[in-house]
Amino acid sequence: MVGIGSGSGDRPLRSDLRKGMEVELGIEKLAFGGAALGRLDGLVVFVDQGLPGQQARVRITRRKRQFAEGYVVKTIAQSPHYVEPFCSHFGVCGGCRWQHLRYEEQLRWKQQQVLEALQHLAGVERAELLPVVASPQSIWYRNKMEFTFSQRCWLVQREPDSEPARYPATVALGLHTRKSFEAVVNLEECFLQSPEAVALLRATREWCRESGLPAYNTRTHQGFWRFLVVREGKRTAQRMVHLLTSSQGGHAAVIERLASYLQAGFPDLTTFVHSVSDSKAQVASGDVHRCLTGSGFIEERLGSLRFKISPQSFFQTNPFAAEQLYRAIFELGAFSGSETVWDLYCGTGGIALFLAQRVRRVVGIEVNEEAVRDARENCALNGIDNCTFLVGDLKDVVSTISPSATGQKRPEVIITDPPRAGMHPRVLQALLAAAPPCILTVSCNPATLARDLMVLLEAYRVDAVQTFDFFPHTPHIECLVKLTRK
Repeated sequence: MVGIGSGSGDRPLRSDLRKGMEVELGIEKLAFGGAALGRLDGLVVFVDQGLPGQQARVRITRRKRQFAEGYVVKTIAQSPHYVEPFCSHFGVCGGCRWQHLRYEEQLRWKQQQVLEALQHLAGVERAELLPVVASPQSIWYRNKMEFTFSQRCWLVQREPDSEPARYPATVALGLHTRKSFEAVVNLEECFLQSPEAVALLRATREWCRESGLPAYNTRTHQGFWRFLVVREGKRTAQRMVHLLTSSQGGHAAVIERLASYLQAGFPDLTTFVHSVSDSKAQVASGDVHRCLTGSGFIEERLGSLRFKISPQSFFQTNPFAAEQLYRAIFELGAFSGSETVWDLYCGTGGIALFLAQRVRRVVGIEVNEEAVRDARENCALNGIDNCTFLVGDLKDVVSTISPSATGQKRPEVIITDPPRAGMHPRVLQALLAAAPPCILTVSCNPATLARDLMVLLEAYRVDAVQTFDFFPHTPHIECLVKLTRK
């Protein structure tokens, strides 16, 4: 450790600050993305695991011209909003970062970060800020978890900036550590999905370890085991295991034995699907699917609606909070029943089907062909016949259904729910060209939402903003914005 530099008393000046130094900071706020924020002689220092109201000793791990980064070495004075973390993996696992912050404060900071993003980045000054909506369940709320196989296991509690130890000739399976794309925490408990999902995880890990086949190595691109995805129907008690491996070795019989083992040990396992992926990208998506047990899909219920979910279809991860979001969309849209609605980035049709009984027609567009297939089947499953779903890259498909291209009636409402990267510029221009009286946009990233709003504000004003907590104990944020044509 580098000693504290010279300055006023024991407090160094920003010009003295170097990597490895330890400084005492007062933590002021939570920054977007999850890190806490303090200042040293005016320099912003982002602090891992810090909390607003703390006085902490912080070790600097990175020094840039405009900011620095560090982590809490010692808490000198604790935040009044601190609570004891309830998971033994907290601080090492990358799954939950805010377990040590009182839940009411988590909600307040998420609301604040949405407001700051819209004001400072998009220039939105006047809009109705609706109350933040808490998740109905703060633990075991996720219906999908992606776990990673690795040859590098995090063995012991270490400093946040240290390298994980290698654990050769084994198979690790769990969630990534906070600062590594390779090292994995062998989870023994997790409060994100369900105890049953953790039991499946542990059983799979032990079986794969005893198989003698290696986990995939992200550096050499050699190895077999890649990902374990567990999906659950929270209201149907159906459960899916989606195992992804490389094609190396062609171990089809091994996968069949694993499927039989899990089915025998977990009678509530609805279906087991195996996929092969040789992509160098660390994405839990396969090219070839094989259903070994069950139907290859599970079902979930939202309100009175039933939804079929395939292995790679998008479905809202927190179904309890999703119901609240869908009701808010209906209320803010003030639908009369005669509207034509476009649902862009529609996934398996959750929003579209929810609105179908309340409007004249819904057109949904989604790039994932499997999700569109599910959306169409979900219509049939629920006896809905006024939804049309199109598959394709939105920036290409939107222009083909625009009123000017088809001569159709323009939509009264357009709903968008893009990925974290936000909307493509061509999609934004298509929205302006369609000129609906109302746009309702859902976002999981306030920063890209603000960027997109800067384009739409040419013709629209922001009427209302509402924040939803889909991901308790994490810094992730979901929000809904209503725009009305000027």
